[in-house]
Amino acid sequence: MSGLLLIASIIVFVLIAYTTYGAFISRKLGIDPSRKTPAHTKSDNIDYVPTNRYIVLGHHFASIAGAGPIVGPILAAAFGWLPVYLWILVGGIFMGAVHDFASTIASLRHEGKSIGEIIRMYIGERGKKYFLVFSFATMLLVVAVFTNIVATTFVEVPSAATASVFFIGLAIVFGVAIRRSGMSLMSLTVVGVILLFLGIWFGENNPLILSSDTNTAVNLWRVILLVYIFFSAVAPVWLLLQPRDYLNSFMLYAVMLGGLIGILMLNPTVNLEAFRGFRVEMGAEGALVWLFPILFVTVACGAISGFHSLVASGTTAKQIDNEKDVKFIAYGGMLVEVVLAGVAIIAVATLAATQFTEFYSAGQYVTAFATGVGAFIAAIPLLNIPAEAGTTFAALAVSAFALTSLDTCCRLARYLFQEFFEGSEQPAMRVLSSNRYIGTAFAVVCGAALVFSGSAGALWPMFGSANQLLAALALLATSVWLAKRGTDNWFVRYPMIFMFAVTLSALVNLGYNNYIVGNYILTGIAGILFILAITLAAQAAQSLSAFRKDRQGRSEKVMEETIEIEEESK
Repeated sequence: MSGLLLIASIIVFVLIAYTTYGAFISRKLGIDPSRKTPAHTKSDNIDYVPTNRYIVLGHHFASIAGAGPIVGPILAAAFGWLPVYLWILVGGIFMGAVHDFASTIASLRHEGKSIGEIIRMYIGERGKKYFLVFSFATMLLVVAVFTNIVATTFVEVPSAATASVFFIGLAIVFGVAIRRSGMSLMSLTVVGVILLFLGIWFGENNPLILSSDTNTAVNLWRVILLVYIFFSAVAPVWLLLQPRDYLNSFMLYAVMLGGLIGILMLNPTVNLEAFRGFRVEMGAEGALVWLFPILFVTVACGAISGFHSLVASGTTAKQIDNEKDVKFIAYGGMLVEVVLAGVAIIAVATLAATQFTEFYSAGQYVTAFATGVGAFIAAIPLLNIPAEAGTTFAALAVSAFALTSLDTCCRLARYLFQEFFEGSEQPAMRVLSSNRYIGTAFAVVCGAALVFSGSAGALWPMFGSANQLLAALALLATSVWLAKRGTDNWFVRYPMIFMFAVTLSALVNLGYNNYIVGNYILTGIAGILFILAITLAAQAAQSLSAFRKDRQGRSEKVMEETIEIEEESK
């Protein structure tokens, strides 16, 4: 099988989907360029900031991507390349991109609030509380896990630490320059990207080593990272988050472009089997798993990921200048991630069988990706870059995006914390909902407790199921919202049903397996998530049932009230 044929087919399908199905979803969601977005109506120069759509795309893509669309497809390659290929195409186009698009628009129509607020308005206050608590806990898990990943990476690859520190300083200068220099975005981007790549060279020649003792160095980086994400989460979004994500996105674009051109030049042969069975050994541990539901939980980013709904309705919706930009940012951003996932699976599928097995058995998924992409980049004649240098660059790009996901998650945790206490008349509750320092500090302290307790790694197997449950709940919220405003919602309803089937099946499987081995903590967590999903689905069904029973009377009034809520945000 030709790797070139595979990636070409992905690009063709993605382009067709963007121009056809993306336009169809735009009409269904009622995109209105004349409607003022929350970035204008609630502008505060901290979180709500009207921003150029290319900068928002850079932030959005950098936040939703991270290492997810790379590690997930490679891990699921245990089933063969064909199931992964089909899932990222079908899931990405008809589920993931729609999920991101609908979540962003729903947030825009409700003052840039999270999906939790949509649930409160159309399902109930209790449902919102459940959703926010669950989402906050998930963000804490991500903060803890990514803090460990980044700290370990900085110790193992000191050049990545130097480059990352350099990127942070560059981002602050870039953010200030955008607002005060008077230079065009194009000119600043050219200078910023050149400095970005110089930062990689600088890092290679000046590795940052905090201690010769590995454990001490890891702990020092953990503390530094936790302090950093606190300040990152409370700083104005234009000062650090926007410019850093925007500039960092060019690293991933470069990796993708280098990989795509290399595939075109090399036309590699796919050595991985197309299909290896419905039940296979997955991961370094060799756990026996079934294709359904494990494939659809393992490949989240690159197909559909609930984390995207938190980014879309958390940071992204607060920065969008005009509704007409949402298709480009949300639907388009997800389709770019589909292409990245395609490059990832082709990069490892074209490795020699023995080489892929060696990487896979050791759990070195990012290394496998970097090695494959390094070979593609080395095949570009004009660049004349050695495969080793290409491999190093790809690995650095992935590590940079792990840091991007880390501080975005902390900011999202702060938003969720504040929303939980909104609406209360008690002075103490009003302080908790309005003071960004308290919510951020609480998130960082809880994340630190997980980091230094060592339990984050044990909880990580739950993240796949928890993440896809978030996707199901986000689709549930948008389904109810659209139904109550009188809009046909089949394009979100059917993906929602599928994701609930996937999530509940995965939780039952995960809970049972952990019960058998005596891990009752993970068994209990699986049970709690299962009950949460059923409870919210039941509340949504009850809400819609009441709506339909009085379609000619009360339902019309509810529909009018729903539309009035959106009109008030204009």
